[in-house]
Amino acid sequence: MSYKWLEWAKRIQSVSQAGLAFSKDVYDRERFEELRSISAEIMEEYTDLEMEKIKELFTNETGYQTPKVDVRGAVFKDNKILLVREKMDDKWALPGGFCDIGFSPTENVIKEIKEESGYDVVYNRLLAVLDTNKHAHPPLPYHYYKLFIHCEIIGGHASNGVETKDVEFFSESNLPILSTGRNTEAQIQMLFDFLRNPGEDTMID
Repeated sequence: MSYKWLEWAKRIQSVSQAGLAFSKDVYDRERFEELRSISAEIMEEYTDLEMEKIKELFTNETGYQTPKVDVRGAVFKDNKILLVREKMDDKWALPGGFCDIGFSPTENVIKEIKEESGYDVVYNRLLAVLDTNKHAHPPLPYHYYKLFIHCEIIGGHASNGVETKDVEFFSESNLPILSTGRNTEAQIQMLFDFLRNPGEDTMID
């Protein structure tokens, strides 16, 4: 889903961040600081985020800006998919999150599944790499690539994590209210399609 104002704000933020990273001229740096402030004002105007939170998000970013990588674990049992309920918004999502430095994508997703659901898993295969700009996510402050990775349970048991308050398996016809910033209903349905057709090629974009 396209939000032109969001695209503009992100592009302005990206240009300002790169300028602040590489410019040595004090006047140029002032101009790039102004650009970053403008991008933050756009975000505040059209989202529920407060200016203080937006500035915190933007000023924590340094260097040349690139898309962030988010991993989501697709774990099935008895033709149902594993979801966790997020404390932040009280909605449901595939276990996962930002990739941490020092861990590979598979190491990250295995770690996130354990921390958020309590289950020990092993990697099976990469199902999809999706660009959030091309899917029906709500407005997001960053540009994300989402990696959907199929994993299989080898141990552990359902238990809540620091960021989660419930752990359950859901059938395709009985999905709960989803945290659409993390995953959409269409993406969950895509994962069930992979379950029915395990030979399908990895989906890109």
